[in-house]
Amino acid sequence: QLHLVESGGGLVQAGGSLRLTCTATGDRLDDYATAWYRQVPGKEREGVSCIANDDKIHYTDSVKGRAIMARDKTKNCVHLQMDKLKPEDTATYFCVVRSYCLLSQNRMQVGDYWGLGTEVTVSS
Repeated sequence: QLHLVESGGGLVQAGGSLRLTCTATGDRLDDYATAWYRQVPGKEREGVSCIANDDKIHYTDSVKGRAIMARDKTKNCVHLQMDKLKPEDTATYFCVVRSYCLLSQNRMQVGDYWGLGTEVTVSS
């Protein structure tokens, strides 16, 4: 059973940076696709980035050029480095593990694993 824990969220000023980490136990992350989704209460969940099991990475347009996702196989985790943060990046960020990358698939699917989330607040 895969267990995911997100970390690295916090309060940051606009223009600042954060590095989110999703650490897994119970199975190897590199056997799966791992994605970051974010959600603001009352708004639709948004796919932010995803790294496939072949290490191909996908980003949503709103973070392209500001975000870098990477896999750390030695620590069985993935990171999402986000720079030039904007107030609209404020959300709870969730780590999701599934068999494929499809950022538009923002609903929980059978077989998914989801973390509990880490909050990111960007002040203007």
